[in-house]
Amino acid sequence: MDDDKPARRRTRDLTSGPIPRTLLLFALPVLGSNVLQSLNGSINAVWVGRFLGEAALTATSNANLVLFLILGTVFGIGMAATILVAQSVGARDLVEARRIVGTSATFFFLVSVVFAVCGWIWVDVILTGLGTPADALPLARAYLRIIFVAVPMMNLLSFVMTVLRGAGDSRTPFVFMALAVVLDVVLNPLLIRGIGPFPELGIAGSATATLMGQTVSVIAILIVLYARKHPLRLAGADLALLKPDPALLRIVVSKGIPMGLQMIVISAAALTVMGIVNSYGSQVAAAYGIAAQLWTYIQMPALAIGAAVSSMAAQNVGAGRWDRIGKVAASGVGFNLVLTGALVALIFLFDRPVLGLFLSTDSTAIDIAAHINKVASWSFILFGVTIVLFATVRATGAVMPPLIILIISVLIVRTGFAYSMRSVIGQEALWWSFPAGSIASLVLAAAYYRFGRWRTMHMIEARPAAGEPPDTGLGVPRQRAQLLPETPNG
Repeated sequence: MDDDKPARRRTRDLTSGPIPRTLLLFALPVLGSNVLQSLNGSINAVWVGRFLGEAALTATSNANLVLFLILGTVFGIGMAATILVAQSVGARDLVEARRIVGTSATFFFLVSVVFAVCGWIWVDVILTGLGTPADALPLARAYLRIIFVAVPMMNLLSFVMTVLRGAGDSRTPFVFMALAVVLDVVLNPLLIRGIGPFPELGIAGSATATLMGQTVSVIAILIVLYARKHPLRLAGADLALLKPDPALLRIVVSKGIPMGLQMIVISAAALTVMGIVNSYGSQVAAAYGIAAQLWTYIQMPALAIGAAVSSMAAQNVGAGRWDRIGKVAASGVGFNLVLTGALVALIFLFDRPVLGLFLSTDSTAIDIAAHINKVASWSFILFGVTIVLFATVRATGAVMPPLIILIISVLIVRTGFAYSMRSVIGQEALWWSFPAGSIASLVLAAAYYRFGRWRTMHMIEARPAAGEPPDTGLGVPRQRAQLLPETPNG
């Protein structure tokens, strides 16, 4: 296909050049996107709480928990598609990359529609199962029904952005994430209160703002990609690739589900610990809640670096550049130690002024929150290293070992420590459970990285070694993607 030659320049080659600089430049827009998403949620919570009160804020909190679980379920499928795309781009096989995009996009969108329809129908069952307070239930219903309508667009935008990152482009996703966030934040108060020409929709206005922001952004990013003739766009005869390929779909689902379950495991552990924290009263719960807010930001550099490492490593796997994989992982670990370490140091130095933004300065909860941070926050440096190691090994398709390691370290070690040690050291067991879990996850992840068989795995078979002519899909016979069995050790 002749148009591939100029179009390929619009994908970014992550298989050559200085690794630390390339990785950092790729990770920074991902970090910016993560920060924008968190700020979006925080600002919208302020609008809802200020204009509609505590019951409305409780309603959005319950609804957002449902949304997080839905996004977590499909997250893994998007990540699997991203790794496959990155491997194909690294191998210069854009025909295969478009085939992966077509199959994954159709499946991703259909699953999202099923979630949206089922959620709309059973919204009351879902909220009742969560134990949503009676005064917040009508508000949560009104909010969540519109959020369910927004789910297909939210997931489609997320899918497009992750695929672009797999192709080496992290700047375009950042731009359109910023567009979605700005629209959401600006429209929230206008639709909640009915300011100017906008109708007064109350809590439904907040959800409608999210729907509008996501819809406009996904339409805009698709228009731009087609206008630029992006090499991964599906046009003309390539539209037939939207019909799912069973072999590729089997890879995406079998590799995607374990990655999605990783988010579910982390969420389950967080909910378990929160339940124990609540038993110590409102002050301890408030202190822990504020500390957890800060931890969200502390973990952002590691998550951004992990996403960058995953895309970069996958491209190098596709290109057969195994000589670069270890250097990518080492650079990711180094950046995590510096960036996450710097944030933790700032929290240690300025914890009370920061906590004072959330709580009154004479609140006893500030003392508790400061203590929680001193005990637990440093452990996220270790967990950040684990994230980077996980990102490296999953770039080859090794997804079960990271899931097993998380189950052991987060569900068994962390929650087990919190439960079993309460009788010995009281509520301190809750805060020390985080270092215990992080140490366990790092030890297990490092052992698997060093001794596991992940280097023998790949999702796309028979890629050229470094220095061999790449398979471009421009007349050279192309190996189709094949699902390789994941061995018990890898």
